[in-house]
Amino acid sequence: MFKKTTAAAALLIASSAAFAGQPNTFYAGADAGVTRASNAWDGSKTSYGVFAGYNLNETFAVEAGYRRLARHKAYNARGTVDQTAVSLVASMPIGEGFSVFGRAGVSVTDEKVRFTGGRYDNSPTRAVIGVGAGYAFTPKISGRVEFQKTGSDIRNLSAGVSYQF
Repeated sequence: MFKKTTAAAALLIASSAAFAGQPNTFYAGADAGVTRASNAWDGSKTSYGVFAGYNLNETFAVEAGYRRLARHKAYNARGTVDQTAVSLVASMPIGEGFSVFGRAGVSVTDEKVRFTGGRYDNSPTRAVIGVGAGYAFTPKISGRVEFQKTGSDIRNLSAGVSYQF
């Protein structure tokens, strides 16, 4: 499913006309992807999220986001892993409407597991870093693909769309 979504996004990006983004503007968007972790919920999980940010200038933005990293079931246990993050995003244009970006920030990863006879809650604060590529379809609408790493064990690959106000 994610491979088809990524391929469709790549074709759409390759066939669109380019427009530059504007500094001193707000933006908001949504993304979907795949999360992998090397902990109790090993394996790939579908993720989805929302984000909002402010373009300080053509290079830097401040962004906040919420993402459901995973939902998992095992035996008599059910759990979720959610991420709330704040980051500084630095971008650099590489062509007509295309850009690459990097992210550095902090996140709270809210891990909740409910099982017969009890529950487990953990909300560690972790660093979040990421790299990605974006494309401005129109002056208001952009797409992006991003790889993000939270702490030492959570990795997320997502594709998203944002609207600039």
